[in-house]
Amino acid sequence: MPKQLPDHWRDLGAFIREQRSSARLSLRRLSELAGISNPYLSQIERGLRRPSAEILQQIAKALRISAETLYVQAGILEPATGETDLTRDILSDPHLHEEQKQALIRIYLSFCHENEVQPGHDDASESGVAPSSAHGATSGPGAPRADDMVEDPAETSAGV
Repeated sequence: MPKQLPDHWRDLGAFIREQRSSARLSLRRLSELAGISNPYLSQIERGLRRPSAEILQQIAKALRISAETLYVQAGILEPATGETDLTRDILSDPHLHEEQKQALIRIYLSFCHENEVQPGHDDASESGVAPSSAHGATSGPGAPRADDMVEDPAETSAGV
């Protein structure tokens, strides 16, 4: 028999079992909806297996609850504090695949770490970025740049 995982994994399993019961789904039906094997789901519910974030996302989708809820239960995310949390937002975005979410989070965390290592470089004026674009107001693909907004007499006379 596999060794029991720490309490928070048993708590996660119990939470999934409660959600499954509330949704009136059998273990077999939830495993079909989530696309995972019946024995694997059973082991997760009993706290014998540690599911990946992707598996938790599949279970959440099948239970029709947010993946964020299961991530918090699993200890992957901290409970919401009311502050903006980019990591939480990325993980809960339904338009991204799991690999894309993990890549974005790694990039974001590396930038955060870099800024912690180099104190004093988080001020927009020091980085040469205008305050309005530092918050995404005028930046991004397709956004007008200052040099794009100056009319070129050659273009206007050529009818471009």
